[in-house]
Amino acid sequence: MELRSWRTWMRPGMLIKRWMILAMAGIIVISLGLAMGLTWAYRNYYWQLESTSSAVRLITLQFIPHPYREFVLIVPGVAMLSYGLWRLGHAVIGPILALTSIHQPISQIVANHRFGPNMPDINVVTIGGGTGLSHLLRGLKQHDLDITAIVTVADDGGSTGRIRREYDIPAPGDIRNCIIALADDESLVSQLFQYRFDRDGSDLKGHSLGNLFITALSQVTGSFEQAVLEFGKVVNIRGRVMPSTLANIDLCAELIDGTRLHGESKIPNDQAPIKKVYLEPDNPAAYPPALDAIINADLIILGPGSLYTSVIPNLLVSGIVDAIRWSRGTTVYACNVATQIGETDHFTATDHIRAVVEYLGRGNLDYAVVNSNRASAEAIKPELGVQAVLDDGQIAIYDGVKIVGADVISDVNSLRHDPAKLSQVLVSLTRPTGSVTPLPVDRIEARTGEPLKI
Repeated sequence: MELRSWRTWMRPGMLIKRWMILAMAGIIVISLGLAMGLTWAYRNYYWQLESTSSAVRLITLQFIPHPYREFVLIVPGVAMLSYGLWRLGHAVIGPILALTSIHQPISQIVANHRFGPNMPDINVVTIGGGTGLSHLLRGLKQHDLDITAIVTVADDGGSTGRIRREYDIPAPGDIRNCIIALADDESLVSQLFQYRFDRDGSDLKGHSLGNLFITALSQVTGSFEQAVLEFGKVVNIRGRVMPSTLANIDLCAELIDGTRLHGESKIPNDQAPIKKVYLEPDNPAAYPPALDAIINADLIILGPGSLYTSVIPNLLVSGIVDAIRWSRGTTVYACNVATQIGETDHFTATDHIRAVVEYLGRGNLDYAVVNSNRASAEAIKPELGVQAVLDDGQIAIYDGVKIVGADVISDVNSLRHDPAKLSQVLVSLTRPTGSVTPLPVDRIEARTGEPLKI
């Protein structure tokens, strides 16, 4: 319970950490001022009495060498400050809670005030972009989850590309799709903000209303970050959507023939296979709330979506991989159900996993969910130029990643995941931290030589 309370206090959006840091900074500044005053007095006044001089040396701990002298003061000081603030909070708020008959931890009361009552027990973070991520969010929002979607902002094509060039802001397109996917009333909101102007000769042709709305909000509020937050409030989303970085980045690729491509829109074409992708500028700083969300997540989902243009670009942002490494949550890659022309031609499921592990680092990915519905996958028409990505049932663990085969493909569109099926499998892989309905055993297959422990 105590661990859970501290995790609640540290949750992004509680408006607690910033004031704690400010208070501690104030105490440090006051302490430095007092220390400088005492140092000045000690150096400029002669302590005539031996007893007084001895007392001063004793009080200032001069009999203890540096840096142990500072350590002896700092550790008890931090403990006293923390305990004092904790007791002060309970002393002030305790009588109020007694009068109102509220029997909840203070951290839970504050969280309910910030995010509404019945805050979900499980923190889920999705990382990706494109239509794949928005499809997944439609399934996840049907569960009682605290959802945070971290979205790539490297898109430079169509309406998004024009807005980026004219207003010098991160790409709004994928963020718009994710916000709409998490909206309460998605039917009307989707039609409105996904509407794309198509009149020939108009300067608005090709623009979606949602992209223009985010752009206008960024100009009114003064920041892209605030624009995304306000857009989420307008459509009343069930969760949070945030960019992986606020930097205006470009995605680049180096092909195996040595060709270099600049811009995400130029990458998924019929060409030589991709050797690697990278960002310009290199190592952009991650959006701090995104790092907080990842570190506090119970479940981290990579994908689904275009491997090199939606999933991996987020892993190239400085701090994202480190946050995943430090998180105690389960990390899962939702593998695509079909290859993508010019990007993952002829890729198998293990090829997809290998690419993710290459950028994420070995030992940081726990599971990979791969479609096992062969009948639906084989319905993909050959003239589309893509192949099904299937779990062949032969590999249980690849490079330390447990492969989970499950029927996650849409019964209507064989090129897409079914949001309900996929979200159910992914949620079932969460480490048990709350009340989650386990996935029925007959819907999931794990070939590790023993039953999969959910």
